[in-house]
Amino acid sequence: MGEPRIRVSAILRWRGRILLCRHEKGGREHWLLPGGGVNSGESLVDALQRELVEEVGVFGDGEELPVEGPVAIVDSIAPERSFAAKHVVHIIFAGDLPEVSLEAVTSQDAAVRGHRLFGAHELDAVVLHPPIQRFLRRWQPGDPVVYLGALWAP
Repeated sequence: MGEPRIRVSAILRWRGRILLCRHEKGGREHWLLPGGGVNSGESLVDALQRELVEEVGVFGDGEELPVEGPVAIVDSIAPERSFAAKHVVHIIFAGDLPEVSLEAVTSQDAAVRGHRLFGAHELDAVVLHPPIQRFLRRWQPGDPVVYLGALWAP
């Protein structure tokens, strides 16, 4: 297994709901918090701001979304028997989406197939990577940083 990859993402709240990005891989749909990989020499917050512009697109022209955190850290580790050995460390921040039409949410990232706001009660009905639905249902702004442990990636 190679070195762990670092991924930053954000719990983006809007009117009591959370924005997720839809991805497709191998003909299967899954959802992720907006975010992506950290490049060498890039700070976590700079990487997050870059990824939010790429995946959500409601910011730009030097405008940054205020974020708090990190609010959670998760290890996502592929089982030893899986085809692709993978270990991703997810560092999760949080922020509030600006009061803009969600029609303005666009993506420059070819992997993103769409966006949707989810209420906490809807999260169990989707495949979320990493599988942090329970954390998202109970997390509140100002909660202490939590390590969610090693969650096995499918």
